[in-house]
Amino acid sequence: MKWISLVLFVGLVSVSNAQEIEVAVSGNIFNAESDSVYLSQKSGDQFINIDGSKLKKNGDFEIKTKVASADFYVLRIGASNIDLILREGSNIKIYGDGANIGQFCNIVGCDESTQMNAFTREKNAWVVYVDSVNAVIAADPSQQMALRGQFQKKQQDYQAVVRAFVQANQNSAALYAIQSIIDPNVDFEGYENITKQLMAGFSESPTVQAEYSNMEKMKADLTANDPLAPGKMAPDFTEALPDGEMLSLSDLQGKVVLLDFWASWCGPCRRENPNVVALYEKYKDKGFTVMSVSLDKDKDKWLKAIENDNLTWPNHVSDLKFWQSKAAKLYGVSGIPFTVLIDQEGKIIRTKLRGPQLEEELSRIFGDS
Repeated sequence: MKWISLVLFVGLVSVSNAQEIEVAVSGNIFNAESDSVYLSQKSGDQFINIDGSKLKKNGDFEIKTKVASADFYVLRIGASNIDLILREGSNIKIYGDGANIGQFCNIVGCDESTQMNAFTREKNAWVVYVDSVNAVIAADPSQQMALRGQFQKKQQDYQAVVRAFVQANQNSAALYAIQSIIDPNVDFEGYENITKQLMAGFSESPTVQAEYSNMEKMKADLTANDPLAPGKMAPDFTEALPDGEMLSLSDLQGKVVLLDFWASWCGPCRRENPNVVALYEKYKDKGFTVMSVSLDKDKDKWLKAIENDNLTWPNHVSDLKFWQSKAAKLYGVSGIPFTVLIDQEGKIIRTKLRGPQLEEELSRIFGDS
């Protein structure tokens, strides 16, 4: 999963099919500059206030109200916000320092809100750091090389925080905090994964429903424009076998075919070969085969690798044109190993399957009996 850019997905929330729910938010905020707190919902760049409470002299407050639906809300204290996830019957208590509520806040009664705010603090700190580095470089471009090592270390640390947060909050509404750092145009797979988890854990949220609809629309558009999308016919081609005879991909219809782009000089390909061999041996009698397309340019090295790696299937082809391979260009191959799993009718099942993912898919198709 790639965490590359900061793109905020916040829009008007549709609640036409939602039912009001009762919630309670109370607690104690000391050192507050404001004399009131408000329960609000964000709509675009604006906040819509739902209810509020005066802060007592000792900082106590209590809001008991109804909200339009289970969804994402904020408690606002002056210019500061605390993100809240409210469900039917939520009874959340908040204790914090109003002078720095973002850093010093304890949320009781909603672990999802606690986790979301903890990650938001990490995210905000990263944004501040990136902005500060960019400001230094803008003022003195010669500092760019000096700051590179430190920046890369900080970036790695932040990415580790992101991965740990996702792992610890699977199918949790807290993952909504991740949406703002995924650009679906760069990492649609990551965006889809998080959105599906949100739907699994918080399907009653209109915000999640809208995000899921957006994801499905984007996926449909991507599929329509992707020649290798699941369900589409695999582009046919004809290439030479080692003995000079010609073999077409369509000649293998009737079998499940793993189209495997590789080369003798490709280390990751060679390391993956034992797994492909094992799966071929396991499923070849059930209708599975492999068509290996080599990007080699030295025939002897190609044939030697086939022998050394015990690639016993008969479907080895290559035009020995390296990255100019016609089949590789047809399939848009920019790196190897690159695989395409194709069903008995010649339709694409999935691409880029390797290791356990390939084994799992073949097990699903053929079973292990």
